[in-house]
Amino acid sequence: MDDPVKKQYEAMRKANAAFRKEFGEEINKAIPLYEDPTRYPVEQLVELFKFQWNFKEAKTQEEKDALKKEFAARRDAIRLLPNAPERVYLWNEGNMPTQTVYTENPDHLYDHEPDFRPYYLEMLLPAGQKPLAGIVLVAGGTHGAGTINECYEIGLEFNALGYSCFILQCRPNQGPWSRLESAVDAARCFQLLRGNAEKYNLNPEQLVYAGFSNGGVTGDACIEFFSDHQTVDQYFPSYIPDEYDRLPGAENAFLCIYGARHLGTVLTREDFPNVPTFFAIGRKDFGCIANMKGLLPSLWAQNVPVEIHTFAGHPHGYAGWKIIDGKGDYNFDLWVTHADVFLRDLFHGYDPDLKG
Repeated sequence: MDDPVKKQYEAMRKANAAFRKEFGEEINKAIPLYEDPTRYPVEQLVELFKFQWNFKEAKTQEEKDALKKEFAARRDAIRLLPNAPERVYLWNEGNMPTQTVYTENPDHLYDHEPDFRPYYLEMLLPAGQKPLAGIVLVAGGTHGAGTINECYEIGLEFNALGYSCFILQCRPNQGPWSRLESAVDAARCFQLLRGNAEKYNLNPEQLVYAGFSNGGVTGDACIEFFSDHQTVDQYFPSYIPDEYDRLPGAENAFLCIYGARHLGTVLTREDFPNVPTFFAIGRKDFGCIANMKGLLPSLWAQNVPVEIHTFAGHPHGYAGWKIIDGKGDYNFDLWVTHADVFLRDLFHGYDPDLKG
């Protein structure tokens, strides 16, 4: 069966192929830095990302070569922070469930090389402070620099509100991995968090997925494939289960930030149980608004708690953008406050006297 959504992603990559062939090698060397904003000086990562914008403006080969040289010098000067936190890898060596055959990336069409290993980073509250919930954050696109604003900045904002956060670097959907591979990485993250709930001082039934754009698509897929307590080896028969596989893999709540499931998505089933879902969408994000038409009826049919916020004047993307431009969008940025109240109501009961 043809997959229209997969064809959309392939068309986008084809349109960007010349740029990636020219600059992809240098950009890809920066991806592990962008995706680890808790481990590197974030101000330097922001400046590197801003410098990268110059690539789009270069006209001559001489300009392109000079920009690549300067970019590489800036990138290679960035060093790990003292006592940088460790990555927490999801899968044991040699036991990662795999569907996609991906062995080379010669023209750098993809941000991640074939040897990429999924992991998460911790953004925890001070020791002894009980989190309101745990939030797993997944950036849009194929993650990369979007991790800085959509995960790190938003993680700081949720930390300030009383949540522990985790930045998940799963295999990005269609980058080149499948929805199932992205979903199984997300499910594994939730299993690890539930298995270590005492360590993280978390209630294992109060875990939230916050996905942005393509990251939201992965959150939806995690619900589809794992909300009925399905196991990894049901989808990947060669996978060897361990002690975490007995734990649920789906989130307890879903913050879907301009990331509603694409119209035309080929689902494995239509009747999977959904979870309480919060949507934040710009009113100029016409594609995402259209996608909502296919998603909302199933949520309403199940009487799942749903909250929808649309924001005047805002296009697709740009959550947490104030870490990039120092301003952000004072209207759209309100979604974090609304999401906080949604989660407090869901897990702890609505408090009419709650103040921001």
